[in-house]
Order: sequence, then C-alpha cells, then structure tokens
Amino acid sequence: MATVFCSFTSKIILIISVSLLQIICFSQPSNPSVCNGILISYLYKSGYALPPTLLPADPTHQGYRFESTLTVTNNGLVELKNWRVFVGFNNSEFLVSASEAVLADGTSLPADVRNGTVFAGYPVADLKTAVETAGDVNQMQARVGLVGTQFGVGAPNVPLPPNITLANDGYLCPKPTTQGNETRVCCLPDSNARSNITGEEKIVPLQNGDLTIMYDVIRSYELNYFAQVTISNHNPFTRLDNWNLNWDWMENEFINSMRGARPKVIDTRNCIFGSQGNYYKGFEFSTVLSCEKRPTIIDLPLERTNDTTLGMIPFCCRNGTILPPSMDLSRSKSAFQIEVYKMPPDLNKTQLTPPQNWKINSTVGLDYQCGPPARVNPTLFPDPSGLPSNSVAIASWQVVCNITRPRVKEAKIATEPPLLLPAESLLVPFENRTEKALEFAKLKRRDIPNPLPCGDNCGVSINWHVLSDYKDGWTARMTLFNWGESDIVDWFSAVELDQAVPGFEAVYSFAGNPLTDANNTIFFAGGPGHNYLVAERNGSNPRKDPRVPGTEQSVISFTKKKTPGINVARGDGFPTKVYFNGEECSLPTVLPSNAHRIAAASAVFSSITLMLILIVLQQ
Repeated sequence: MATVFCSFTSKIILIISVSLLQIICFSQPSNPSVCNGILISYLYKSGYALPPTLLPADPTHQGYRFESTLTVTNNGLVELKNWRVFVGFNNSEFLVSASEAVLADGTSLPADVRNGTVFAGYPVADLKTAVETAGDVNQMQARVGLVGTQFGVGAPNVPLPPNITLANDGYLCPKPTTQGNETRVCCLPDSNARSNITGEEKIVPLQNGDLTIMYDVIRSYELNYFAQVTISNHNPFTRLDNWNLNWDWMENEFINSMRGARPKVIDTRNCIFGSQGNYYKGFEFSTVLSCEKRPTIIDLPLERTNDTTLGMIPFCCRNGTILPPSMDLSRSKSAFQIEVYKMPPDLNKTQLTPPQNWKINSTVGLDYQCGPPARVNPTLFPDPSGLPSNSVAIASWQVVCNITRPRVKEAKIATEPPLLLPAESLLVPFENRTEKALEFAKLKRRDIPNPLPCGDNCGVSINWHVLSDYKDGWTARMTLFNWGESDIVDWFSAVELDQAVPGFEAVYSFAGNPLTDANNTIFFAGGPGHNYLVAERNGSNPRKDPRVPGTEQSVISFTKKKTPGINVARGDGFPTKVYFNGEECSLPTVLPSNAHRIAAASAVFSSITLMLILIVLQQ
C-alpha cells in the first residue's frame, strides 16, 4: 500500500490509500513580484515509483517518475534575450520531455541529464518586461513542463536540484533557496557578470539515417558566417522530388545571400521593421534574401548549375530531385551555401548557433522526422583547385532524418467484396472500368454488390506477367502505367522476389541489377529512352476513346540453375514486395486464379497477369 499526500493552503492533509503507487502533489509557486530581476523557480509537482520494484532491498536504484515545472519570469526593466537556465540535476535524472524549451547543447530527448543541463527557450526565446507588456505574464514568463525519471528519492522526500541559475551573461545569481517542494533564485542585472555555465555542445560520432543533413560553417566573421548545407539520401529505395527544407533560427539571424538554392519567399520586412533593422542601421536590406524565423528553402533548376552568381556549388541545382544511392550515387545528394548575419550578443567569430527544428518534405509523399542538430567533428572538403589537400570546416552539425512509417493512403474500398476485372480492363482508366466489371461479373455469374466498391484510382500501377516457365528458366514482363497528370522523370522500382533473385539473368529495356545488400531484391530504373514515364493522355479519338496511360515495359529473364526447386507458377515467380519511386506498393493478397492449373499443365508457355496496385500515388 502507498500513500498520496496533497498539501492545501488550509493545511488540511488528505490521505488516500492506493496500491503500488506513491504520488506527491504540491501547491503552485508563490507570487514572483518579490524579485526585481529574473526569477527562476523549480517546482516539483508529483511522482511515483516505477517498475521494477526494488524496495526495500535496493532503494538507491529504485526509479521514480517525476513531473516538475521550471519557471523563468522577467521582473526587471530590460528584455531578456535568448534565455538560458542551468538546472543541476543530481539524482541520476533521465529527462523524457520538456515543453517550451530545448536542451541548449542540441541533445534530443529523451536524454541523460544526471550532471545537469542547460535549457534554452523555444519557441519563445525572449522574455519581455512588465513595463512593455502592461504586465502580460504570458510574454514575461516561460513555463517549462518537465517529465522524466529519477532514482533513489521517494516519498516523503522531494527530489529537488541543489542548483539552478541563469546561464546568460550580465546577471548575478546568488545561491538558490529551497522551501518545501520548490527551489528558487533571483538573478539581478550586473553588467560585469559573466556566466560560468557554457552549455557547450558535445562532439558526437556521425549517425546513420534514411537521410542526413550536414550544416558546415566554412567561414566565420564577427558579424556573419558562411555555411554549406548538404542533404544526403542513404535509403536505397527512396527519392525526393521538389524538396522543401525548413528550419528555425534561434538568435534572430537572417540570410543575406545564397548559392545553389533559394528561399521560396524573399521577404525582408521582418528585418526592416524588426531588431535587425535597428541594429544594422546602414545595411542594404533590399538585397537580403530572407528575414523569416522559419524560412523555406528550395532547390534551383538545372540550368543554374554553372551560373557564376547563383550556382557553381558541387551537387547544387538538381531541380529538387535527390535519387537513391542505389540508382545514382552522384545524384543522391544536394548542396547549397548560405551567408548568415548574426545579432547581439553573438557578435564574435566563435559564437555559432545552428538552426533548430529541421523539416524536409518531398512531393513524392514521404514524411521525414528529423532530430536536432548534433555537433560532430568538422567536415573535410576537397580542395576546389584539385590539389591533393582538404580544407576543414570551422564547425559542423549533423541532422538525422528518418522516414515515418507507415504513410499509406488506403484506397476507398467499400465493405463489400471487390469486383474482379478482365485483363483488358487494366488498360482503361478507372472511371471507365465499372461497365467492364459488371459485364465480367455477369459472364462469370458472380454476385454484384450493392453499393459497388470504389475504384483504387492509383496514380501508377504495375503489371507483372509471367510469360514463360520452362525446364531451365523462365521470363517475366514488367509494365508500368502512369494514370496521373504529370510525367515521371527518372523513375525507379525495387522488386522483392524471395526465391528468384539468385537466378536473375538480364533485363532488356530497363536498367536492372540485384542489390548487393539485399539478396532478394532487384533494382530497376529507366534506361536510355525509357526513363521518362509520360502522363495519361487523350485517346486517338477523344470523343469516344478513353484516355490512355503512359507506359514503359521490359522483359526480365531468369535461370533455374541457381534456384533449384523454384515453383514459378505457385508463387515463387511473383513479387512479395514492390517499391516505386520510394513508396511501397499494395499487392494482391491472392495469386491469379489459374496459377494452380498452370502448375499442373504440361505446356511450356503460360500467360499469367498480376496487377500490383500502387495506392500511395492515388490522385
């Protein structure tokens, strides 16, 4: 049995018996007006023991959930810019979440903070004064909700940090005081005070991910610096088209110039009417590219590659297309350079703050989740003159992004069973298939559901035909249909065949090879003259003929010498997974109905049609 203690202002203690949990609830902090500077408080709100239960044998290693609130209030006369607060955790804390703040060293949550950590305000980094807001606490104060795990301190004891202090220069903070479940400190302005809390970033090894972004500072000055941003695709099955890249500036920076990319919107109003215009009074803002806190960056078209003003950056100007490395390693990355101007108090060569909250997306429909920038060893760049030497970046950060799964758009299928289609209807647009489906159902004497099931309306469909199956080998034909309104350039597909890949011999119209790191997958791409999958177009006679999809096809041959025992017709000759332009296709759940008859027949030639529906590209 455990006990819940809740303290009220009337000093009445309510005791409730519950099993297996120890929860402590406390009152809110007192009035912050007693401090005429920056008031910082750490309030422990509640907590309880977590499994496994180690009490009473090992109380030191017993874990407890804790919920606390870190509050930073500006009661002074000067706006607090880019607030930072050090919390000296000392109970082996493991922080799981923090609202309205990030860890200043760029570490992502959950994180081990047993030696203390520095919090930085986000998305609101500045705390205004009561004078300029008429006492609006929402603008004067930051409240950071903390949730995590600590060890060894259970009820009725309260796990409070022995030290909390402001990490900004220009303030003097005395030793904090503790009363009950709260620790607080009042930091007063002192122009000579310098914080001894650096919040310096740790250098971590490079990490792997579906996609990585490097932020390399290559030149640094007092007021500005130049950085190169490199986006690299590491996933063998995915691509990006018309990528858009976003981030948040943390210190009121602005982009003065760029090469290899461009802001989607060029807008200088925030600089002209904001703090940047007040500080850089003689600056020519008419040529500035972006003053947005969260700019959107887009790639430049191919024709700008050798532009001496906008291009001339290796791997730039790909029109937003980044291919998988398995297709073309040289086109699996994109790069650009930016010139960034800084704001006080960061006006020195060594004060470099990377942007946070990175996001990248693509018109192919994939979603990426990006972590915070992590400080890594400086990147080496080859000498642009071609000499056998390298230049080292001044500082480098890596952002790791992974595809969030699943992002599958389910086709609009009614609850009734689907209607089977005759093979010839696969060449007809979806809106013209109802009549053929009804005729086919009547011919085969199948029930017709009411209401009728919805069509899949795929943007791209793939047909896999087993053309022949003989003693020493077999062949298949792969056909792609583009039902969309846009042409697809430099398409690719990955086909997983669990049993057949070792016997792969050749593909004739496409380019294709088994992947070296996946022994059951063949990677296909459009070869010369076949890399352009045109959009759906009008038929020969638009008044009576249905629209016609764009198509590409190729025959693929296999030998049975390396796959003894393979049974092509019973399933081994059909894909188990298919990807098109990085998105996984939806496959039929059953094989063609005549597969068993073909397996038993003595004929050496068969014609089996299997349609693979790519529902994630539906219009």
